[in-house]
Amino acid sequence: MLPEPDTDLCRDLAADLHGAGFTAEALRDAWGGAADDAIARGLRSPASRALGSRDDALAVLGRLLVLGMPQAVASVDQALSRAGAAGLVRLGLAEVDGGEARPLAVVRPQSYADASGSGQWWIASDLDEAALGGPLPEDHVLGVGGASLTLAGLQLPTRAERALDIGAGCGIQALRARAHVEHVVATDISPRALSFTRLNALLNGIDGIEVRLGSLFEPVAGEQFDRVVSNPPFVITPRVAHVPAYEYRDGGMVGDDVVAAFVTGVGDHLAPGGIAQLLGNWETRDGAPGLERVRGWVESSPVPLDAWVVERESLDPLSYAELWVRDGGTLPGTPGFARLVDAWLDDFAARAVTEVGFGYLLLRRPADGGPTLARYETLHTALAGEGLGTHLAAALEAHDRLSVLDDAGLAASVLLVAPDVTEARHHLPGAEDPTVIELRQGGGFGRALGVDPGLAALVGACDGDLPVGVLVDAIADLLDVDATALRADLLPRVRELTFTGFLRFA
Repeated sequence: MLPEPDTDLCRDLAADLHGAGFTAEALRDAWGGAADDAIARGLRSPASRALGSRDDALAVLGRLLVLGMPQAVASVDQALSRAGAAGLVRLGLAEVDGGEARPLAVVRPQSYADASGSGQWWIASDLDEAALGGPLPEDHVLGVGGASLTLAGLQLPTRAERALDIGAGCGIQALRARAHVEHVVATDISPRALSFTRLNALLNGIDGIEVRLGSLFEPVAGEQFDRVVSNPPFVITPRVAHVPAYEYRDGGMVGDDVVAAFVTGVGDHLAPGGIAQLLGNWETRDGAPGLERVRGWVESSPVPLDAWVVERESLDPLSYAELWVRDGGTLPGTPGFARLVDAWLDDFAARAVTEVGFGYLLLRRPADGGPTLARYETLHTALAGEGLGTHLAAALEAHDRLSVLDDAGLAASVLLVAPDVTEARHHLPGAEDPTVIELRQGGGFGRALGVDPGLAALVGACDGDLPVGVLVDAIADLLDVDATALRADLLPRVRELTFTGFLRFA
C-alpha cells in the first residue's frame, strides 16, 4: 500500500511533469512510434536506445517513470525541481539507493478525447513485467491498458450526479466518469489499488472521488447511483492452487460468475433511469451460446433492466488460455507455460466450455414502466472510429423516442441521414441495376448493411424536409408497388436504422 499522498507534494510533482513537457505525444516523438508501440508489448529497449545519452528532463523522466529504469538522483532532482527524487520517495513511487533513484511504480501520461474535448492525465500504477524482469505479483495494480481505454471510451458523456466505479484499479474509470459526474465512489478489494486511485486523482487535480474498500456492491449497500461503471476482474481463471490469481483480473469465482453477479446485482444500486456499463467475458457451455446466458442473467435480475450487450470477439479455450498465461508474464517456452495452459483447458472442459466471448454490457433501470430494450448482438468487426460513448448515448435517446412512437407516429416523423453514412452500389458489367446496395457508417460500430432499392431510396430521401410516410408513398409510386405493403416492410427497418445511427430525427 502506498503512503497517504500529500496534496501539496502531488501538486508540485504535477507542475514538474508539466514543466518537463511530460506528455504522451512528446514521449512518442522522443523515442519514435515503433518503440512506443513496443512498450505496450513489454519491450522497452527500443525506447531506451532511441533516447541514447540524452539527459534532458523528458528523457530522464521517460526512463524512470515510463520504462521503469533507475536514474541518477542528481538527474531526477534536476528534472523535478519542486518534488525531486525525495518527493517520489515520499509518494511511494521510488526509492533511493546511494546516488540512484529506483522506480517502485510507473507514471505514464495518458491522452484522452471525448465529445466534451481532449486532455491528458498522468496515471501511476505498478511496475510492469519488463521493469520487474519476470511475472507479476498477485497484488499487481495494472496501469492503463486496452480494456480500460475501451471502457473509458464507452462511458456516456452525459451529465449525472453520482457514479460508482467498481474495481477501480489505478482509477482511470473514476477519472473519466468525474468529467461528467459530480461525485464518484471508487471501490476495490485492493488497498493498494485504492491508494493509486487516490494518488492519481490528486496528481491530476481532480476532486470529488471517494474511495472505499470492498468487493462488488458490499461497500455501497443500500445506495443508488445514476452511473455505474466497471472493468471487473472478469478473466476466467482456474481455481486451483498452482495457478496465480491476480487481483486486477481474477474475481475469485468460477467461470464467468463474477460478471453474472454484477449483472444480477447492479439493478438494486441503479437509481431510476440509472445506467451501468461494464466489460465482461461469458462462456458458451454445452452448446448454449454465451450471449444467451447473458440474457438469462439480465432476465433473472430482481430489478427489471433494459439491456444492450455487444459481443466484440470470441476465443476458443486454447487461445484464451494462452492469452492470459502470457498476460501474467509466463511466456511460451518458459517453465510452467504448458502446465498453466493445461490447467485452463481442464477447467474449461469441466464445464463443457467451447468458446469464450468478450464484449460490452449496457444496463439501465427504467425510469418508469418496464424494460423496452433487449438487444444482444455480435459485432466481430474492427471499429470504424472513436467516440462510442457519444454513439451509445445517441442510440439510447433514439430508442426512447422510438419506443413511444407507433407506426403512424414514425411515418409522421422527419428524419435525416447521418453525416457519416455512405452508400456503395455494385453492378455486374453492363448491368443497369445494381446487384448489391450497401450502406456503411463511418463512426459508431462501423456497421455495413445490404439494402434493397426501396430502403436505399428512402434513406437517400431523408434530408430533413418531408415525413417518412410521405417519402414511402412517393417511393411506392416510383417503384410501382403497393404503398401499404411497402410501409409495412420499411418502417421496422427505419426503426433499426434510427437506433443504430444511420438515420436521425430532424
